[in-house]
Amino acid sequence: MALLPFDDRDGFIWFDGKLVPWRDAKLHVLSHGLHYGSCVFEGERAYGGEIFKCTEHSRRFKTSAELLDFEIPYSVEELDAAKRAVVKANGKPDCYVRPVAWRGSEMMAVAAQNATIHVAIASWEWPSMFDAAVRMKGIRLDIAEFRRPDPQTAPCRSKAAGLYMICTISKHKAERKGYADALMLDWQGRVAECTGANVFFTRDGALHTPIADCFLDGITRRTVIDLAKKRGMEVQERRIMPDELPSFNECFICGTGAEVTPVAEIGPHRFTPGNISRTLIEDYAAAVRPHA
Repeated sequence: MALLPFDDRDGFIWFDGKLVPWRDAKLHVLSHGLHYGSCVFEGERAYGGEIFKCTEHSRRFKTSAELLDFEIPYSVEELDAAKRAVVKANGKPDCYVRPVAWRGSEMMAVAAQNATIHVAIASWEWPSMFDAAVRMKGIRLDIAEFRRPDPQTAPCRSKAAGLYMICTISKHKAERKGYADALMLDWQGRVAECTGANVFFTRDGALHTPIADCFLDGITRRTVIDLAKKRGMEVQERRIMPDELPSFNECFICGTGAEVTPVAEIGPHRFTPGNISRTLIEDYAAAVRPHA
């Protein structure tokens, strides 16, 4: 099946303060964000026309930029309104929403204090990655060679484009080997996250998840923790070593794209998707569509 390229679609993109035809939303090849990674973004979903945790994403978007030493020239309220305008203009109430901000082309060197900051917001259809029946079978994960960096070497709390370079490489390698994704360790060899999603494990009815201090503390991750606690589940945010993996019963990943997706394998380790995963899938679905 031929891919529909992202630069040749119908619809609208919010670009530097106004809605423009999709194909007209362009930047110059000498934009600083392309050459030096001075770019931040968000990944969000709208369900029934409502963007889930819209304001929380806008706040993180602005914080990500601040960590890269630039300021997004729009308020949280303006960003929220722009995202909703894009979803409405494109006429797809169930969609993925992508805000992105980057340094422009005024300066082409490591330093770019005087570069203009550009902001764009797009939305497009992106169904759930798996239907309910397939999802409960669990996906297969490889173990990545690259590790999440020491937080003293990178702005790990920022959703910055450059931090995803090793994620793309790791996911490509995993998919070539027949896996859906890859589990990444941190710089000290502890369990961290997947290439675009956080990870949880279960044992004796409790949830265990790595401390998010060298990778993104996902908004979906925090949502799942809140949902689990509302159910009375114990949630342990702690250091998890790879040699603990055989001791866990269930495993699942979560993120805007993945939502809540059970895992059946991580390399040589096997898990059985069960009641906790199913419960949190259902609770998350109810949270994102509260009026369904």
